[in-house]
Amino acid sequence: MASAGQLQPVGPAEAAAGLRDSLSIHGSSEKLSSTAVNRILMECLTYFGRAVLLFYPVYLTGYLGLSVSWVLLCMMMVTWWGKNRQWKDARIGTAIDFVDNETHVINKELHSALQMASWVHFPDVEKVDWVNKVLHQAWPFFGMYMEKLLKENIQPSVRLSNAALRMFTFTKVHFGHIPLKITGIKAYTEEVDQREVVLDMNICYEGDVDIDASVKPPVTAGVKGLKLKGMIRIILEPLIGQVPLVGGVTFFFIRRPTLQINWTGMTNLLDSPAFSSLSEETILDIIASLMVLPNRMCIPLIDQVKVDQMRFPLPRGVVRVHLLEARDLVPKDTYMMGLVKGKSDPYATLRVGNNHFKSKIVKENLNPVWNEVFQFVVHEAPGQELELEIYDDDTDKDDFIGRYNLDFGEVKREKEMDRWFPLEGVQNGEVHLKLQWLSLNTDVGLLTKSTDGLACAMLSVYLDSASNIPKDHSEIADLHKHGKHAKEARLTRRVPDPNSYVELSIDNEVQKSKVVFASKDPSWEEGFTFFVHDVKTQKLSLQVKEPEKKTPLGSLSLPLTRLLNTSDMTLDQRFLLERSGATSQLKLKATLRVLTVEKPPPKIILNPSPQGNKGSDGSAFAPSEATSSSPALSSNNIPTTNDPAGTGGDHLTHRRGSFLASETMRSQPASKSMRRYDSHSLLSENSIASSRFDLSDGASYPLALRNHQGSFGQIHLTVRYGSLRKKLIVLVNACSNIFPCSDNGTDSYVRLYLLPDQSWRHRKRTHVKRRTVNPVFNDKFEFDVSLETAQTRKLDVSVKNNKMFHIRERKDIGMVVVDLSQIDLVKGTTEWYELSLPGLKKSS
Repeated sequence: MASAGQLQPVGPAEAAAGLRDSLSIHGSSEKLSSTAVNRILMECLTYFGRAVLLFYPVYLTGYLGLSVSWVLLCMMMVTWWGKNRQWKDARIGTAIDFVDNETHVINKELHSALQMASWVHFPDVEKVDWVNKVLHQAWPFFGMYMEKLLKENIQPSVRLSNAALRMFTFTKVHFGHIPLKITGIKAYTEEVDQREVVLDMNICYEGDVDIDASVKPPVTAGVKGLKLKGMIRIILEPLIGQVPLVGGVTFFFIRRPTLQINWTGMTNLLDSPAFSSLSEETILDIIASLMVLPNRMCIPLIDQVKVDQMRFPLPRGVVRVHLLEARDLVPKDTYMMGLVKGKSDPYATLRVGNNHFKSKIVKENLNPVWNEVFQFVVHEAPGQELELEIYDDDTDKDDFIGRYNLDFGEVKREKEMDRWFPLEGVQNGEVHLKLQWLSLNTDVGLLTKSTDGLACAMLSVYLDSASNIPKDHSEIADLHKHGKHAKEARLTRRVPDPNSYVELSIDNEVQKSKVVFASKDPSWEEGFTFFVHDVKTQKLSLQVKEPEKKTPLGSLSLPLTRLLNTSDMTLDQRFLLERSGATSQLKLKATLRVLTVEKPPPKIILNPSPQGNKGSDGSAFAPSEATSSSPALSSNNIPTTNDPAGTGGDHLTHRRGSFLASETMRSQPASKSMRRYDSHSLLSENSIASSRFDLSDGASYPLALRNHQGSFGQIHLTVRYGSLRKKLIVLVNACSNIFPCSDNGTDSYVRLYLLPDQSWRHRKRTHVKRRTVNPVFNDKFEFDVSLETAQTRKLDVSVKNNKMFHIRERKDIGMVVVDLSQIDLVKGTTEWYELSLPGLKKSS
């Protein structure tokens, strides 16, 4: 045996074995195969060869005594060549992406550049020019009303808000000649009560408003020019059987509007970049406190309407948002002046109306895992949206990584959603969210103590008003010391009426009302919501305070157990304040509701198992509970086929019958040279439809697709005819178990033709869903044809891979031809359709 200091000759086989053993010891517990070892050795040799190729010219230059300038020149040429190659690839990739996503790109650019009205983008939003004409005619009178409102109501409030503003005066109020415009209006007829009318109006105001004010001579301030854009919801309720037919009008912003202000006078400083966002955010906060959910502006039209129910009705429900993780985020941290890309320090912000939360920061990770839970009270669904944004944490300004907006109406409809959502505004990135809809119940038996840190109940508080609030803490002390009545106290002391606000709290959660100035009987008329974890031990605490010195003017403690023993778990009354005046009272309404997680209804399974029902041709497909329960079509609704045994025509469902023509066509011998295009040239009419190629036994498909065994997946379609719009409507809902083009899934989209129209201008296509074999599209398309014509057509549907296998290979990964003559288009149908590929024989 050789000593430790001696070296023994080692052959290639022994070296490979030793390398395999060392890798198995230091890397993982599993031994590497010989193929893996050979691959590692080849990588090492390749790396060594590249190093020699790189450094040999440097050595040769020094050996020959040449100038170092030649080395630098060669390096510059290689660098230029590499950059030029990257730019060329980027241009080609951009052109291909544009061709594949032209509809989405054009719509996005038109929306951002031209600021087109919402009725252009959404067919259910109506154009209302007549309303804009009425606004244009009434705008001068609106300016007169606003001038009166500012001078008679706002000006006194501003003077009372601060001692330094006692000389504040509006010197000029002019709302200009450009009126507010309504760019679209949508009326809801479904999912609303029969005794109400709900309207969503998209408003845009770019006015020449001119307002000047004198703060304290010679200090002046003003606004000249204002831009406001947002969506305001108007609710007319209740509908009644007498004039004026509507009991009241409620209006509010569902989401925070966007605002730009051009300041004048001393406030012109606020136009600087350092203060402009701060000033506009402050004003938006004021608008949000008045008109952004849950805050509403209410105008009762009859006396029988309760203002508290209009201003703060019970919420629709609660949405529990599980922020789980994200993946494939864009790296924002760079090194060496941007030459080297690093990672990011991502965190997420979640906003619903005025509620705003921020997640924890995950350091240096493009696939962060948060696992945090947030709860939001939903007042309007559909309407309210979850606004999620992801940023990279930096010392100066945080970099934007992506956003996603989700309407809570979808969560209310599906009850539970657990998906990866693509981030918008960036090239790549996804966020994983789980959302649950929680309903509000009055059944005490459903109430349980929270053990997982999540809420088990919700408390809704409507703070109405107070009466006989003491002026300050000294008046309370005098009343308790001398026993004077409040009327006597007013005669002995001349103190101005108090400014007051209310602080509401449950444990560590504290919320504050607005400040009411100079009133012994303040009226707040505000609503608040709290999440409750233990009804038996928690209590609602209220304190009336003076805003400047924060001195308490009265307090109230309300145990939540009192609500369990009341009717409808609601208390609506006046409460005597403690440590306050003898007759000081606080009027409020407190409502408790139990939160229960609603189970999602039976729905279509988007990931059918391979062990599903077998078709007559041996293909595997698994219908969901909803589709399997649908009645089978009669025999005269199914295309006739050669079935000598008489066994195929009785059990075929509508789904199988809808693509039976495609299967029959594919099985015929004449389909060996199937032509997917019409008699026009391939280059005519600027056609770029990737499916229009000449096929011969599937030769133009990728090898992986030709060798695929089993089903090519299913597609879920809804087909119906809109009688009022006189258009054929096709909804591409989802696909299931499509062919995986990579280990991460498939970047897929769906292309549609209404045969025989196959030109470029007749093509319809969805957006691209990335890295999934079960994409969910939910895209709607309309074909401008009559009902009689539609009943004679066929719908050509093709699922395509967005990333080409090879430049000469087909992008199709599944097709189906739906015979519309076999469908009742007026009633419509929603079915799963089996995908196939013409020219490829399906394996048994």
